[in-house]
This record gives sequence, C-alpha cells and structure tokens, in this order.
Amino acid sequence: MADPPYGDTPLRVVTADDHPTFRAGLRAVLAAAPDLVLAGEADTGAKAVALAQELCPDVVVMDVQMPDLDGIEATRRLVGTAPSVRVLVVTMFEDDATVFRAVRAGARGYVLKGASFSELLRAIRAVGHGEALFGPGVAERLIDWFTSAPPPVPPDAFPDLSAREREVLQQLALGRRNAEIAAELFLSPKTVRNLVSSILTKLQVADRAQAALRARDAGLGG
Repeated sequence: MADPPYGDTPLRVVTADDHPTFRAGLRAVLAAAPDLVLAGEADTGAKAVALAQELCPDVVVMDVQMPDLDGIEATRRLVGTAPSVRVLVVTMFEDDATVFRAVRAGARGYVLKGASFSELLRAIRAVGHGEALFGPGVAERLIDWFTSAPPPVPPDAFPDLSAREREVLQQLALGRRNAEIAAELFLSPKTVRNLVSSILTKLQVADRAQAALRARDAGLGG
C-alpha cells in the first residue's frame, strides 16, 4: 500500500554515508519517489553538518560510522545549530549504547541498514513531517529501557563502570559541566562527552542530572 500523501511540496533530503554503493542506492530510491528530492550528499560527518547548515534540508539520512566525525556527534551539532533539520539515523549498529546515544543526540528516527527501501522511505517521510520513527527491534528496546526501573545501587557502587567513568561520574555528582570535567581530568571535551554518554547508558538514566543523583545516593561527590 502506498504511503499517504503529506502535502504537495517534496521533502528535501541530504544523505550522509561513507559507502558510495549505499549512497547510490539511496539516490536511485529517492529519484523514484515523487514526494522526495535529493538535495545533497556527504561522505563524512563534518561534510554532513556543513552541507545541512548550508542547504537546510528537511531530513538528513545519517550513518553512524564515518570519517572525521561520527554520525552521532554530527547529529548533536546539527540539532544544536539547525534545529529545523531532522535526522534519521540509518546504520548497521543495533547495540543499545549506539541507539541511546543517537536518541540523546536528537535523532528523530533510527533504522537499520537491513531494512527494505520501502521501510526506509516510510521513515524518511515520517521524520520529515515531524514524526519519530524507530525500526521495530529498536523501538522495542527503547520502550523496555525507558519503562524498566533502574537497578538498585550495588554495595560496591557501579561495578559496570570503568575507573575513568567512575571519575567522570564523581565529577557529575559535584555538579560540574563537561568543560570543567575535561580540565579537571586532563581529557578532551569529546572524550568527556563520550564517557558521559556511556555512563548514562550503563546506569539506565535519561540525563546527567539523574546520573548525578544516583551517584550522590551512592556516596560519590561528597
């Protein structure tokens, strides 16, 4: 069954993927869809950000693993600087950490590369018209994660965290921001962002404020 029409104006799409074959497939599929138009292509995360800021498309179809800037960080920058541009992540990665990082970065959809082109088109249309769409397996894990209660704090607090993650969590408990944490621990801002993202996933919390609260409950940050 054909997708219902959303309107007469075609959605403008930018694709960002470092695999020429996948980009070519998307190009062909978009060319056959009368309600979608390919506005531009990028083969790195940095180019995707620059192109989207220049063209202001409706949707960026974003891969995760790309040279010079990964798709999740590119998504975060786009959402921060061009909030009208909606990002659909299309990737082969289906692990929880990648999914949750993408959602926290601001992705409005997440579809695996194994999906059919008809599913991909449906996702592009949905995201482009303001909806959120996640592939069936991804959606199920998101629901489970957001509806499950966080595990109790163990006696040896947060054994799943690495030593460096525990240090960053302690800084969060003290109310410090990423720039302050980076200076305190002699880390790059990007490394701190990645560590914070990993901590949120492992602790099953939605944001840094909840992570800080759990840390303080466990005696960190005092």
